[in-house]
Amino acid sequence: MPEHQPPEHQPPEHQLPERTAASGPVDSDIDLHQGRPNRRGGEDIAVLAAIAAGGAAGAAARYLIAEAWPTPVGTFPVSTLAINVLGCALIGVLMVLITDVWSRQRLLRPFLGTGVLGGFTTFSTYTVDIQRLVTGAHPGPALLYLALTPIGALLAVWMTATTTRRLVNWRIE
Repeated sequence: MPEHQPPEHQPPEHQLPERTAASGPVDSDIDLHQGRPNRRGGEDIAVLAAIAAGGAAGAAARYLIAEAWPTPVGTFPVSTLAINVLGCALIGVLMVLITDVWSRQRLLRPFLGTGVLGGFTTFSTYTVDIQRLVTGAHPGPALLYLALTPIGALLAVWMTATTTRRLVNWRIE
């Protein structure tokens, strides 16, 4: 069936292709069926509430850390770098646990991943910090920060996801 047809011409849900084990684990809060209308009603509200509650908790934690560990004007923003790298490390752990261990917990990923860790990490502050360093005539720290944050974030996700997956597999064996 061509993909360009409107949703009313899509086959009923029971005729959609089944997901195979070869396609890998899928988080239970994601619907991969093409052409299905968006979920409506209580499920959407529950997911939105989980994201909102988690986001409030994550943003509050980030704010408290930034207040306890402020960055003086014109200096390297260590607290924001630490928040972003820690948040990405936790995302690495969470994604492995959700896909390999807790796959049946539908609201866990929206609450912890999108909500708490999305609210905790702060890449908008990262860009503002770089702008302030550059406009404040501190190009060296700005360039170092510009490079360290994405490198540190990606390494943190990779290292924690790899380590967590090994620990989970070791525990299962």
